[in-house]
Amino acid sequence: MQERLQKILSQAGIASRRESETIIAAGRVAVNGVVVTELGTKADPDNDAITVDGKPITVTEKRLYLLLYKPVGYMTTMKDPEGRPIVTELLKGIRERVYPVGRLDYNTEGLLLLTNDGAFANMLMHPSHEVDKGYLVRVSGQVSAEQIRKLAEGVKLEDGMTAPAKVLPVSESENNSWISITIHEGRYRQVRRMCEAVGLNVVRLKRSRYDFLEIGDMKPGDFRHLTAEEVAKLRRKTVPSGTGRGPRKTGIVARRKTAPRR
Repeated sequence: MQERLQKILSQAGIASRRESETIIAAGRVAVNGVVVTELGTKADPDNDAITVDGKPITVTEKRLYLLLYKPVGYMTTMKDPEGRPIVTELLKGIRERVYPVGRLDYNTEGLLLLTNDGAFANMLMHPSHEVDKGYLVRVSGQVSAEQIRKLAEGVKLEDGMTAPAKVLPVSESENNSWISITIHEGRYRQVRRMCEAVGLNVVRLKRSRYDFLEIGDMKPGDFRHLTAEEVAKLRRKTVPSGTGRGPRKTGIVARRKTAPRR
């Protein structure tokens, strides 16, 4: 079936529709070997050879990019031998097979991306891209300045030192405290292990941010589609190693903020 070129490029994950129009107008797209600059041009992705900068594109299925508020008590694997619920069971109305971008622990809640675009998922998960992930952590008792400093500078785990993190105190009471931790690594149970390494007992762990995406007012179990602009922005913001990005700064700040809604 014929569709507008900008829609085809967007479905192939090349860019958003608006950005695809710019690519077409710049003469970077060819259909069956003929360069196309007319924005209204249509093509059939199943029968026409479409290239961008000389490289062929394929649209084998509808690309889906979802943001889910994962509740506690769900697995981020595609199946569980123990019969525990998995996150894809929450995606009512989604018929395409999607899979998580990375993982969240069974007892961890918060922002989780899912997609059927393997190249996109691998790009985000590759260590060289250093995608920031923000967590709100509730711990027992109070957190000392020394513990915050250690978390921010990096702590030694059984699989090596962690990279510097951004750590902010959020609120505290007599019984527990909230802190914010932003990391760009993706090790197994990393935030929990970091806290344990400095003597903190994690009571609740919530991923609130993934790069520029935030959980906002979503409730556990809610999900939405990412916009084409959000997908394109994620692609642009992943920076391969060796591009001159400077060292990350730690974020030790003593200012208190309002406690997050529980």
